[in-house]
Amino acid sequence: MIDIIVPVEGEGTQATVRAWLKQVGDTVAEHEPLVELETDKVAMEVPAPASGVLTEILLQTDSEALPGAVLGRLSAATETASHSVRAEPVEAPPLPDDSEREGKPFDKLRANGVREMRLSPSVKRACLQHDIDPTRIEGTGRNGRVTRADVDRAVAEATVTHAGPPTTAQPRVEHPPSTGIASHSVPHDRMRLKIAENMLRSVTDAPHVTAVFEADFSAIQRHREAHKAAWAKKGVKLTYTAYIVAAAAEAMKVAPAINSRWHADRLEIFDDINLGVGTALGDKGLIVPVLRQVQRLNLKGIAAGLDDLVERARKEKLTGKDVTGGTFTISNHGVSGSLFASPIIINQPQSAILGIGKLEKRVVVREVDGVDTIQIRPMAYVSLTIDHRVVDGHQTNMWLSRFVELLESWPAE
Repeated sequence: MIDIIVPVEGEGTQATVRAWLKQVGDTVAEHEPLVELETDKVAMEVPAPASGVLTEILLQTDSEALPGAVLGRLSAATETASHSVRAEPVEAPPLPDDSEREGKPFDKLRANGVREMRLSPSVKRACLQHDIDPTRIEGTGRNGRVTRADVDRAVAEATVTHAGPPTTAQPRVEHPPSTGIASHSVPHDRMRLKIAENMLRSVTDAPHVTAVFEADFSAIQRHREAHKAAWAKKGVKLTYTAYIVAAAAEAMKVAPAINSRWHADRLEIFDDINLGVGTALGDKGLIVPVLRQVQRLNLKGIAAGLDDLVERARKEKLTGKDVTGGTFTISNHGVSGSLFASPIIINQPQSAILGIGKLEKRVVVREVDGVDTIQIRPMAYVSLTIDHRVVDGHQTNMWLSRFVELLESWPAE
């Protein structure tokens, strides 16, 4: 017997069994997707560790799946005959019969049996529930297979596209008129519930304090304008975020405790700087892909790494490893128009989070040859929210001072 194990992707990752793609008694090939797991950050498929027959399912749909836990068991290919006889199939919720499917997307599936076999039970039910044609969904699973995350994304896109009264993609529940308030309810998805749990735990465990500085991006703008076209020809997208990541990593040298983790008996200060960058996924929430060992990267390496992570995040192609192991997080909330946000909740178990507000032209006073002058500069508010158990105002302001200094004195070359 071969155990099917929940991947140990990173400390503290909480996963839930979303759907089994195979049932007890099914023959599977090595590396074939067996089960879908979902965390607050990413959906993932667990492949078969070997070829054989699925003989036992230990964690059913919606069960919590801790790292290293046994999801189920396979009998190796050489033992298939003896074990398959004893396998008892696990009942899945029934799908509508043919009479109920008339006019539904599955009419097309019956004409393409191969495609139907590649859809998991949860994907089939979701497509039927929301009246979505799975043949029109771009699959992001192994070999282009449509996953439940792909269906959820299609539902979200349909909800945004259809203005006016909610459609089947957004269930509406009318409250009785006696309440005097017209409303409708939208069930929470797992990602939103996990985000809620993490945010509540963070503000409960850590006393949040936020310091705010203002940064002049003139030097950054000059450097970016001088180099972005040439870098683009080499396939590297030079964004403002790349400069922010580089400056944040360098600022750790003056206040290393910012890049740390609080323990009951000690402070763990990280030598590696693994920076997470918050990336919005629309109504699905927020995901934080992690760029690792930033202290070893130059600006071009940072830019290329960020471009890859953000692109895969928006296509929902990140792996569990891509979203774990962060030691510090950047929230570039200004990209959606926010000037300032406080407090930006710390991504536990980290000790601090950097916030970057909207970059806009503002009137400022600058001294030139001993005379105060009024100038127009590209400015942004930058904030550092810290766990006050870990550092105090002195380290916080020292870190921000160095961070702003690096941005404002960025060399032209």
